[in-house]
Amino acid sequence: MLSYYCGVCMRGDLCDETVTVKIEKGNQKAISLNQKSQFGKLYDDRLELSLIEACYLMESDRLDIYKNDDKCESIYLIDLIKEMDLYGKYLVYKDLKNRGYIIKTGFKYGSEFRLYDRTSGPGKSHSDYLVKVLYENHNINVLDFASYVRVSHGVNKKLLLAVVDDDLDITYYNIEWTRP
Repeated sequence: MLSYYCGVCMRGDLCDETVTVKIEKGNQKAISLNQKSQFGKLYDDRLELSLIEACYLMESDRLDIYKNDDKCESIYLIDLIKEMDLYGKYLVYKDLKNRGYIIKTGFKYGSEFRLYDRTSGPGKSHSDYLVKVLYENHNINVLDFASYVRVSHGVNKKLLLAVVDDDLDITYYNIEWTRP
């Protein structure tokens, strides 16, 4: 993979389900990663990334990840994501991020992600979509499906279903609320 990022990779430390990048004096990369590119959650002394965000940055040659001072290979993080049953969500995240969208967690709305247009972001505008990741071979209860649609409509967002098939291809469906 060719890197589009110039410079030395930042160091992130893996602990449980979070990767932490320490913000040291003069290190603006972690701050920029949050403020400009909208990755992670920024604290005074660190940037905390989800495993999905960290894996994306690692595969983009922007982050080196260490566990107990041992450098992790990307396959280790992928295997960890698979063990946690997050691989489909990672594939959707990666696809949407590669399309230029800003992605934040959608946990508060019962979805995997909130999706922002590439020119906006948290603090600038509201998200346009809630993204729900489903698997082709997984059954969904009609009441659960109705609740996804109802919640997205109630918060003035569109629902984007991302269906991951057995070949790991993603098909997106824009779901809208209509009244008969």
